[in-house]
Amino acid sequence: MRPLRILHLLSQRPDSTGSGIYLQAMLTAAAERGHTNAMVAGIQNDRPVTPSGVAAPDCHFVRFGSTDFPEQIVGMSDVMPYESRRFGDLTPAAVARYEAAFSRQLQLAIDSFQPDLIHSHHLWLVTALARRCFPQIPVVTNCHGSDLRQFRNCSHLRERVGRCRTLDAVLALSTSQKGEIAALYGIEPAKIHVVGAGYNDRRFFPVAKATPEPVRLLYAGKLSRAKGIPWLLRALSAIAITDWHLDLVGGGSGPEKAECLRLAEAIGDRVTIHGALPQNELADLMGQAHLFVLPSFFEGMPLVLLEALASGCRVVSTRLPGVNELVGNLDSDAVSLVDLPRLEAIDQPHPDDSARFVTNLGSALAEQIEAARGGHPVVTPQIADRLSRFTWPRVFARIEPIYRAAISHHRSA
Repeated sequence: MRPLRILHLLSQRPDSTGSGIYLQAMLTAAAERGHTNAMVAGIQNDRPVTPSGVAAPDCHFVRFGSTDFPEQIVGMSDVMPYESRRFGDLTPAAVARYEAAFSRQLQLAIDSFQPDLIHSHHLWLVTALARRCFPQIPVVTNCHGSDLRQFRNCSHLRERVGRCRTLDAVLALSTSQKGEIAALYGIEPAKIHVVGAGYNDRRFFPVAKATPEPVRLLYAGKLSRAKGIPWLLRALSAIAITDWHLDLVGGGSGPEKAECLRLAEAIGDRVTIHGALPQNELADLMGQAHLFVLPSFFEGMPLVLLEALASGCRVVSTRLPGVNELVGNLDSDAVSLVDLPRLEAIDQPHPDDSARFVTNLGSALAEQIEAARGGHPVVTPQIADRLSRFTWPRVFARIEPIYRAAISHHRSA
């Protein structure tokens, strides 16, 4: 089969978040399969990026904080690992400027690159814009979960994303997410394909752990309430076991980050605050960690859980649909899932359930800290088999035929 010319599209930085890591993995996997890539993405004007798998002349950026769009980058999550604006706060004039900035870069990329298809990320404004402005080009789109949250929370923008119903194909992280996409957007289920997420098995793999004295705990993600960080820190403060150390990795902004840092600093030298780290440094920390913690109230299918298990970490996580689909049926004492509290909104726990959630989270943490002291191997044959399905080459192998079917169907329509 002939190689494809793929234009990858992301409205924010092609790093720093799960969708950015996903995009970078698609660039690399596509290049290794002989395809040619181009990219349109959003970046801060003072923070350039150099993604692999794509030639520099084929990278087109909407530069936030410049004449492209003079304000801060607009994040798909309300709390990003860098300073950002929220879609819910954009005025109609700002939305028009935002779409115009991406329309210009898309036109430049399409004129110079002549793609066979567009692979976009997020069922949101920029994907709908690409569908509306370039109906002659097939569009395949990844849902990451944050787009579903924006759809629910920004009802005034739903009409603008209506074109997502006419996409050629949608890539879902999980079966449960496929149902949400169909219900919210009115997209035909036959167009929605569950392909999952992946991890870099060249970077994340089991290594010998140091003696668990103390037991090394790790969290990696945004420092925000939606990720459950305040509840995690309160749970750790309350458990009787003290022989542990938490590495807290991630960026954030605003009062939510400040709250997380304040609670972490109150624990003292048993918490190390790292800030955001590149993937190679995160891989080094995971190699040292005995236990990875994901106390989030909302996720699609978190890549970081795959990375942690592949690195030989035990896991404590909330029982989210994507998490449950990924590891919920593993016959392993290395994984503890904590039931979610009732949620007032998609990622806001009910105040009446807060204390019980902290207690349950603390119990799971104490249990896995004790188990880590036993030094039993985490990557069992069953876990290794599960992980093998989620390497990036395996994920891309599921996506590549969807590209070709979308191109074929689009031409015949």
